[in-house]
Amino acid sequence: MKFGKKRQEPETAAAVQLRNAERHPFGILDGYVPLREGEIRLYRAIREGVPLVDAAIYKLVRMTGGVSVKCAEVRAERELQEFLRTVPAGRGQRGINAFLECYLDSLLTCGRAVGEIVPTGNGREIAALLCGRAEDVEIQEGDNPLDFCLCGRDESGRMGPLPRQELLLFTPFNPETGNPYGVSLLRSMPFLADILMKIYHTVGVNWERCGNVRFAVTCKPGEDGRGQAAERSRQLAEEWSAAMQDAKNGRVRDFVAVGDVEIKAIGADEQILDSEIPVRQILEQIVAKTGIPPFMLGLCWNSTERMSSQQADMLTTEITAIRRSLAPAVEQVCRLWLRMHGYGCSFELVWEDINLQDEVEDARAALYLEQARKLRLENDRQETEKMRS
Repeated sequence: MKFGKKRQEPETAAAVQLRNAERHPFGILDGYVPLREGEIRLYRAIREGVPLVDAAIYKLVRMTGGVSVKCAEVRAERELQEFLRTVPAGRGQRGINAFLECYLDSLLTCGRAVGEIVPTGNGREIAALLCGRAEDVEIQEGDNPLDFCLCGRDESGRMGPLPRQELLLFTPFNPETGNPYGVSLLRSMPFLADILMKIYHTVGVNWERCGNVRFAVTCKPGEDGRGQAAERSRQLAEEWSAAMQDAKNGRVRDFVAVGDVEIKAIGADEQILDSEIPVRQILEQIVAKTGIPPFMLGLCWNSTERMSSQQADMLTTEITAIRRSLAPAVEQVCRLWLRMHGYGCSFELVWEDINLQDEVEDARAALYLEQARKLRLENDRQETEKMRS
């Protein structure tokens, strides 16, 4: 019995991909679902990935701080000022301003801030002012809109009302009707931040390509090597990969191949896209959301002197609004301290001036008013003398 020769299938060359796909390291910005705790992690990723946003929040925090108090009684004011200056705020910091910096940072980033007034063992003194994690606290509303309590997890992991509600501080940032937790300053930034990170990552990859070029290696075997195309392509890929790894480690290694080998740089003849215009358009949207003038963030955009003055006035308005949000928490601390020490006097919060430019503008405005008043009096005196004559 004769058996025919087994028909051999023609071998084909194997396609080899030597590099993995790359993306920017802040993958949480892509395809997010805003659900409280995940939303807060998203906002913190934006601050970490976009330095301009992080710098804007730090500037708002530093320009907002600086509060003192004025009481009707001199002794109460002196003692309360000393308390606000020396009260422990945790992690080696002291003073109400150190507490407000951490409190306001959480307020702007998370959309809400949580704090705690820690009394001493005898309950006659405030031992510390501490900030809490906003994502660990939930709100439980009561029978009416004015009744609510803060809830946290107990030892068994279940949510329940926290004890001593009168010692807890809670401030929402721009709360909406259906969102009592407040909204973050970064709420509308994830989409733009994701595009911006893709542009920056692509720019980095393109610059890396200039020194670490991607190659396409094509081998055309001769007549004697057609039956070994798969084996030769595999050997070629292994040797080429080893040569590239040695080059990455600073070692020079020659590459030798048999046959007609063609090596081309992938993308070397393509033009790199200009990113200046799209990056500026995205940064304009982000800067507009922060409310800070561009020149304060190091952006050298064209602006007139009058435009800079108007932007400074708008920033003053933004900071004043933020201070109004912080005032109830500071007043709660001051009121509790006065009652603990037996003072029943009233008090008033006094915020520091935002910058020296406001004082100069106010002084110039007062000068103009006095000059106008002087001219008005001189005109009235001359009119009176004319009538008498």
